[in-house]
Amino acid sequence: MFIVFALFFWHAPVQAQGFAGMGSGSDGYLLPVPDKRFDFPADHGAHPGFRIEWWYLTANLRDEAGTEYGIQWTLFRSALSPQDGDGWQTPVLWMGHAAITTPDAHYVGERFARGGIGQAGVTATPFEAWIDDWAMTGIEDGRLIAKGGDFAYDLAFTAQGPFVPQGQNGYSVKSEAGQASHYYSQPFYQLSGTLDLPTGPVEVTGEGWLDREWSSQPLTEEQTGWDWLSLHFDDGTKLMAYGLRSTESSYIVGTWITPEGTPAPLENGQILLDPIATSDVEGRKVPTTWRVQLPEKALDITATALNPQSWMGTTISYWEGPVRVTGTHPGRGYLEMTGYD
Repeated sequence: MFIVFALFFWHAPVQAQGFAGMGSGSDGYLLPVPDKRFDFPADHGAHPGFRIEWWYLTANLRDEAGTEYGIQWTLFRSALSPQDGDGWQTPVLWMGHAAITTPDAHYVGERFARGGIGQAGVTATPFEAWIDDWAMTGIEDGRLIAKGGDFAYDLAFTAQGPFVPQGQNGYSVKSEAGQASHYYSQPFYQLSGTLDLPTGPVEVTGEGWLDREWSSQPLTEEQTGWDWLSLHFDDGTKLMAYGLRSTESSYIVGTWITPEGTPAPLENGQILLDPIATSDVEGRKVPTTWRVQLPEKALDITATALNPQSWMGTTISYWEGPVRVTGTHPGRGYLEMTGYD
């Protein structure tokens, strides 16, 4: 999936489209290739030849009373140089974002670390991704922990289906010009555990979605932001869809995933993403209700934010939160939007 990834000490000017320089050059770094096939467990780990990478887990949760919640856990890796190094000379920066969303509040935490000193990192076997005391331990089954100044969570998860390649066998094209990433998901997590909120602990269960993506130049210079959805429908089907906005048009693609985990890539033009209502969020207009149509699947749904004020007031800000889905395929999911500063 896409995510804002610019550190405040990034060398290039920060622009709405250029989170982590995603639209800038990639000299010296590896580039995605169409004929790659995923190699697990190795590809669960880091890819140091590429410039940017993330491990990104969101979940839609409920307590015993039926109250809805959402959580986000994300670890980002960014290389400042294609050359390697040891210890403090390692040109790698790490950033972690964590959040809990309730119908009435949105709690956010952020961490930074330098690579090469053990403060943050990822190992493929056994799998662990961490930054300070935040951690995702395990990839098929495991534990997810994070905490901020006024929240924390400790959740167990287990995968109930396969890992799913996005795009063409994991080669995910982002524009007509051909920018791409390697991208796969695990949309079949079941989670349970505890959210610690200012009002006290809450026991929850629900569904999660992990996105893994790495590249060196996934956007074009003209692309100004994106709108991304990961959706769990009540019949077990999943849908990932995103629109990359440019000054003249949007590049909209996605993947239809059967309950058994079989993906059907959706090319630009097959999906329609239309904002139908906005909210005033931190002094800006943000589209927090979306109509999504996929005519070939007779899908016509509305995704509405659980909490329209789900603004990630992090170093580089963006909108991220759970959505309720109504229409032909009811369900729930997550929405992320960048470039609305």
